[in-house]
Amino acid sequence: MPTQTTGSLTAQPSKTPSTVTGLLSDMSTIGKDVVRGGYTRPVYSTAELELREWFIDEATQRGLSVEADRNGAIWAWWDTAEKDRTNALITGSHLDSVPGGGPFDGPLGIASALVALDILKSRGTNPTRPLAVVVFPEEEGSRFGVACLGSRLMTGAIDPDKARNLRDSGGNTFAAVAKANGLDPRFVGRDDQLLGQIGQFVELHVEQGRGLIELDQPIAIASSILGHGRWRLRIHGQGNHAGTTLMAARRDPMVAASRTVVAIRDTALQQAHARATVGRLQPVPGGTNVIASRVDFWLDVRHPDDAVTAAVVQSIHQQAQRIAAEEGCVVSLTEESLSPTVHFDTGLLHQLQQALPNAPILDTGAGHDAGILSAFVPTAMVFVRNPSGISHSPEEHVLDEDAETGAKALADALETLLA
Repeated sequence: MPTQTTGSLTAQPSKTPSTVTGLLSDMSTIGKDVVRGGYTRPVYSTAELELREWFIDEATQRGLSVEADRNGAIWAWWDTAEKDRTNALITGSHLDSVPGGGPFDGPLGIASALVALDILKSRGTNPTRPLAVVVFPEEEGSRFGVACLGSRLMTGAIDPDKARNLRDSGGNTFAAVAKANGLDPRFVGRDDQLLGQIGQFVELHVEQGRGLIELDQPIAIASSILGHGRWRLRIHGQGNHAGTTLMAARRDPMVAASRTVVAIRDTALQQAHARATVGRLQPVPGGTNVIASRVDFWLDVRHPDDAVTAAVVQSIHQQAQRIAAEEGCVVSLTEESLSPTVHFDTGLLHQLQQALPNAPILDTGAGHDAGILSAFVPTAMVFVRNPSGISHSPEEHVLDEDAETGAKALADALETLLA
């Protein structure tokens, strides 16, 4: 992957803006998952790397200066004549996906950002401060288990040593994978120079809920992100033979894990507005005729009140300990990532309301790079309607007309902020 390509957007000949649906169509064959359905594009996979190259090509065609930072994010800059990148206006999203995800989570924001720049250029806009589109890596955390890893590294929200030692399902460390893909793992971590260049960040994203369906609106402005985190539960039992070990003599961690999953569901139901999910479970060694010796499973908990999130996790841990003991097992709980509730910058929110006066205000239960950046720079989000109300699934959807409306709304917002 090239680290830099120079160019000037204003030097390119005028042309009709691309469409979001056209750019998404260009990506539609990359990373298709024939087993799960949808798309599987973990960070630094063949599919995600192909999408990175696609983005670099699209940005270069637009005359943008393309650079990769020390943490693997790609920045495509529309520079001013002075080449001064202070107080820059940034938009963008991510290209990686959850396993079997939909086609819009991440790529919609990237395609819309490129089209928004096309629209600004067609309007004759010459920005008085730099504007850039960024692609953050490992937003979903589907490979190394930590969501928004690229933005966490850039802001210092994760310790670099912890990040370097993260492992994927194949046992590969993040440090090794990063090095194989052109990064020097010694230098991953907080980037004060880059952070200091960002004046504002606006992320467009498909809505991952039903808010816009119920409001019958194509776009909305985000107000907040629910606090959320990920924890790994590990239950140790006794591995043994499925045919020779009597039921009464078993210390089966799979039984303990199953009972704990039900307890997690029941705990969340008892707390208003709480969400608790187990979406991934791995028995070891994983044989059909083998009683597992260990079961690992991952817990996602979310709530608008961070204190309630902590209380829910504590209650789940206590119940898991009780259940494990009853099954002759032991359990441990490890926090993998935690993001407090985010309230987006009120001044920037007001500016977006001026640019998009008909857009309603919504909160969201989904995490985003914008949420990580919000502790360091003024940050905002624009949501585009998802008529299925379903996300992290092949059933995720955006109507063509809503996709184009979203890109125009992003262009209007960026133009207002540039002014």
